[in-house]
Amino acid sequence: MANKGGPKKAAYDKAYGARPEQKEARAQRTAARREAEREGKVHKGDGKDVDHKTPIRKGGTNADRNTRVVDKEDNRGWRKGKKGYD
Repeated sequence: MANKGGPKKAAYDKAYGARPEQKEARAQRTAARREAEREGKVHKGDGKDVDHKTPIRKGGTNADRNTRVVDKEDNRGWRKGKKGYD
């Protein structure tokens, strides 16, 4: 799919998520998801997210006490003013 935002947007998209701290946070989120899959809490395609009560960017960890399984819409919907964000 072509980038419709021009060269500046293309450069941003290429660099997005490429900083070391972003890569580390993504690796931690993926590890939390994989652990929940091993424990049978979530399954691929089930519409669930592994949510961090204290976000990784604010010092949260993948400890069981800091993660929970929530609906994808509840976890991501707050960005659009929907339910699910405390």
